[in-house]
Order: sequence, then C-alpha cells, then structure tokens
Amino acid sequence: MKVSGFTFIRNAIKYDYPIVEAITSILPICDEFVVAVGKSEDNTLALIQSIDSEKIKIIETVWDEKLRKGGRVLAEETNKALAQIASDADWAFYIQGDEVVHEKYLPAIQEAMQTYLSDIRVEGLLFNYLHFYGSYHYIADSRHWYRKEIRIIRNNGNITSYQDAQGFRRKDGKKLKVKQIDAFVYHYGWVKNPVVQQKKVETFNALWHDEESLKKIIVPAEAFDYSQVDSLALFEGKHPQVMKERIKKMNWDFQFDISQKQYTFRYRLAYWIEKLTGWRIGEYKNYQLLR
Repeated sequence: MKVSGFTFIRNAIKYDYPIVEAITSILPICDEFVVAVGKSEDNTLALIQSIDSEKIKIIETVWDEKLRKGGRVLAEETNKALAQIASDADWAFYIQGDEVVHEKYLPAIQEAMQTYLSDIRVEGLLFNYLHFYGSYHYIADSRHWYRKEIRIIRNNGNITSYQDAQGFRRKDGKKLKVKQIDAFVYHYGWVKNPVVQQKKVETFNALWHDEESLKKIIVPAEAFDYSQVDSLALFEGKHPQVMKERIKKMNWDFQFDISQKQYTFRYRLAYWIEKLTGWRIGEYKNYQLLR
C-alpha cells in the first residue's frame, strides 16, 4: 500500500499557520508528501524546505486571485498538489495548513486504509473534527462548525477538490462514497494571536468577496474579538506532540464562560437534541456514508 500526502500553503509565517506541524503529524504514514507552496510575502518556501525529510516534494505555484467566487482558488491550489502525487499511490492523504492529526490516531488511520484498500466502493475516508477556538483550552461546540470531512481519498484520477477545498467530490459532481474512521482532525485555524487573527480573517475573506462586499463584511479592528462566539467547551484531552512547542509560545490570554450559550430557543433545542442523541438536525453532508 502506497500513501501520498498533499497540501497547499502561502504566507504561513505571516499568518502563523502550523503548517510544519500539519505536515509532520501525518508524515510517518505517508510514503511521500507533496506541498504546493504559493508565492508568498514571507519565507514560507524556506520554512517548508527546512522540514528534514526526503519524503517532501515541493512545487511552487502562483495563486489566481481572480477565482474569488466561493473561495475557488483554494480548491485550485489543492488540485495542483493532488495532480503531482505519485501515479501508483493507492491513497492520497490531504491536510490543510491549520489542521493536525494526533499521533494516537495514526495506527487506526493506517489500518483503515489497509482494510478498505481492495474495496473499490470506498472512495474516501471520513474524519471527525475538533475545532479549537480562542486558545488551546477551548473547542467550539455549536452547530455552526462542521463535524466531519473527507481527508483521505482513493487515487483513481476521478476525484477533485470541491468548492473552497473543504472537501472532495467526483469529477462528475457526485458525492464520494466513504467510510467513517475512528480518528479526529484537530483544527487550529481559530487559535492565533488576536492581531494576527484579524489580519488573517481580512485576507481570507478577500478570497471569497470583492472589495465592496468586504467593506460590509469585515469590521476594521486592530485585533480579533474572540468573545463574539455562541458556545465553547473546555478541551480535556491532550494536544498532538508536534504542537507542544507552539502551545508553549502562546502569547495572549483568552478566557470564556462555558456556561454561556447565546442561542435562540429553537437553536438551543436542536443543540440539546444533538448532545443527547448525536443527531444533528439538518446537517450538511458532503459525502455518502457507506454502512
């Protein structure tokens, strides 16, 4: 079984992306790892080159920022990396620049890839998600955050990044048939110094909207206000080992009253139904789950 990892990145230092941690978190179970490095305003290329592994394959790209509708440029960059993985790879393992996989899940992930290797019905593997918010101590637990997404796809040449690169679809637009696996992706996209987070939010939204629309969406500020969130829960587990040094360097403070739930009655009802039963009413699913 051959596994190729792939990702894309730009301005990783400027916007404090844990891209090195993301790559190295899954590198042990990948035979190669393709990184599409976009032309950056910082030393992102040198940062990726500093990863001490012969598995790393770098391709340099230029983002087409005219592809703003729906964040399409992110999918295009994902597809550039996907196109460069080994043709004889069985699986392609995708991870974004702010996602990390805990080392405790690697055996289960590897086992799942081996288990479904010969089952051609299975086009992808579905991961659970934890979204960290404000600091490394809190996770977002409201219905606004997606709970699952595809991160491993079969390398059959018939799968492409979908919309803004959150997930994948077949080239004919149909959802992938997937198997759920017992593993989580830890998403750290909302854990940055508030000053950096504000700049990142402004830049990120520019990948979706024109300048006039941005004026209505983005409130100018020196720092991002993390307090404007509907619900958080305490994280009671352990972070991946590769995140240890980054967490030590956290240089801001964020506290939140987890009993605070800014929900309407209808939303609160749906929240508690989900907590009690695991069923999320009206959940968007970008996949077809195989039983």
